Amino acid sequence: MSLIRWNPARELNKMHDDLNRLFSGFLPGDALETSFARGAWEPVVDISETPESYLVSAELPGLTKDDVSINYEDGILSIRGEKKQEKEEKRKNYHRVERSFGAFERSFRVPSRVLVDKIEAKFKDGVLHLMLPKAEEARPKEIPIKIS
Repeated sequence: MSLIRWNPARELNKMHDDLNRLFSGFLPGDALETSFARGAWEPVVDISETPESYLVSAELPGLTKDDVSINYEDGILSIRGEKKQEKEEKRKNYHRVERSFGAFERSFRVPSRVLVDKIEAKFKDGVLHLMLPKAEEARPKEIPIKIS
């Protein structure tokens, strides 16, 4: 009998793979999928759906509405921007720097048609809120069953 040395990295990789498998089956194949160009940081995003629309909330601390651009084209919603680093003061002796800065881009595939001219964007307290209304044909419909 041989001993296997415990490797915490292997355990983390296994947990990462298990979570990916769990969430890959959560949304249908053409659901909102994230694909982004990695920058120094990336904002976290929540995406939800109602029968009428898709709702997107992105945390953008330290940014203003002028620092962010939003684009919707061919079923892809893209959020781009840049979080600029504050000017370093020569006299400060930093002990720890945890805040991230730099350009970012987050893109998501929207699974059904959206009324592009009715997309709404609001920016408040460092959070960007988007509402993408679904086209009528993309909304769920209830079909009554006739009983003979």
